[in-house]
Amino acid sequence: MGNDRPPDSTPVSTGVPGLDDILRGGLTANRLYLVEGDPGSGKTTLALQFLLEGARRGEPGLYVTLSETREELLAIARSHGWDVETIHILEMIPSAESLSPDAELTMFHPSELELSETTKAVLSEVVRNKPRRVVFDSLSEMRLLAQNPLRYRRQILGLKQFFAGKQSTVLLLDDRTAPGEDLQLQSIAHGVVRLEQLATGYGAQRRRLRVFKMRGISFRGGLHDFTIRKGGLDVYPRLVAAEHHEEFADHDAPSGIASFDKLLGGGLTPGSSSLFIGPAGVGKSTVALQFAIAAAKRGERAALFIFDETTSILKTRSRKLGTALEPLIDKGLLTIQQVDPAELSPGEFVATIRRAVEGSDASGRPAKVILIDSLNGYLHSMPEENFLNAQLHELFTYLNQLGVVTLVTVTQSGMMGAAMRSPVDTTYLADNVILFRYFEAAGRVRRAISVVKKRNGAHEQTIREMTMSEKGIDIGPALENFHGILTGTPTFMGSHDDLLALLRKDEH
Repeated sequence: MGNDRPPDSTPVSTGVPGLDDILRGGLTANRLYLVEGDPGSGKTTLALQFLLEGARRGEPGLYVTLSETREELLAIARSHGWDVETIHILEMIPSAESLSPDAELTMFHPSELELSETTKAVLSEVVRNKPRRVVFDSLSEMRLLAQNPLRYRRQILGLKQFFAGKQSTVLLLDDRTAPGEDLQLQSIAHGVVRLEQLATGYGAQRRRLRVFKMRGISFRGGLHDFTIRKGGLDVYPRLVAAEHHEEFADHDAPSGIASFDKLLGGGLTPGSSSLFIGPAGVGKSTVALQFAIAAAKRGERAALFIFDETTSILKTRSRKLGTALEPLIDKGLLTIQQVDPAELSPGEFVATIRRAVEGSDASGRPAKVILIDSLNGYLHSMPEENFLNAQLHELFTYLNQLGVVTLVTVTQSGMMGAAMRSPVDTTYLADNVILFRYFEAAGRVRRAISVVKKRNGAHEQTIREMTMSEKGIDIGPALENFHGILTGTPTFMGSHDDLLALLRKDEH
């Protein structure tokens, strides 16, 4: 769809930056829009933000409430820390008698030549105050007053015609309590925005937003996660990687471990994504962390998003391996966010990463390295796991096009042998794959590491033993005397002297 806004029309901000982004700047002025959603989905909060944004810009606003009382609206505003004194609230709560099935009140008299008292009061208020922004809350009460679908449709058409020359942008709120889809109402409105509230099997409820139609605007379609917190709606537009690209220098980003960088063929390339795959406890997170530490020591910000352990455990583990994270954290070069997958929606998580990369978060410094530990935790935050690969593809592509080094750990089920499985196959999405394995040799459980994929540049094909101690991480020579290491129970192919040398090394 092309952008058919009037050439002299400035988009009307909704007061919600994420929604404005979806709408390519905001609503077209002086049109009538429908905002629908189940009770509790956030319609009233969005409407108040819309009017408050207008007040901030010097545009008078009118809130016509047919359902909630003035006191209830003021309570909602106070909960968000808003002052709504600049908004004119017209309370038109129908009496119990007027909503009786036997009542003859309608928004329009049958002659359709004379407006009802309720409608007269509303429209006279519009004529007197000349608001630039108007909210009607809600259509369910108007539907009851009309008593039949024909009159209801006519009164909505009447409102649209009335506001056609009034220089007002109007939001009609509908709680979707009427049976079935009201397609006639959607056809009358210039645009339709739906808010959804979903209950998950475990954890916090999820909220999503979808723009069903918006005439003349090439809006970003699909579902967009959002949350309601103090301050209003925070909408997270669906990530479209093709919309983001920056030029960046092509150079290797080393880990700071010489033997591992040699195994990688020099390090990781900016604008690449890497998977660190292996069983639990094998050292994936520790090795991935070295790239983040090395970047911070070079003066580049690294942002860590950890699902599987606490920040304090991460600091303790790093300290025991010879590197204290606190000095880097204090300088703002290393930021750590502990993620609870039960409380964070996928859209909010992606938005958090975007803000880190763009430097629009609390740090204020763009991140050049992103570590997600682990993909398993990210998977658990997805109510629709079928779409994980599509979301990861967009996220990896977005980060790659901005020159970010992306590090993602994946924990496989099982500890050894052919029975090990990954929760989801994402190896084809990543530019680099580093494989970790436990294996048994000379009466010990050992760790092996190998680079099995690197798209940009050459790398070693060897399998090497990895050890971790208070001195740090050490990558040993190629395990040439073993066959079948990746199975977990290799066969020793060396000589007796080679075996003795291995045992002596273990003693030290």
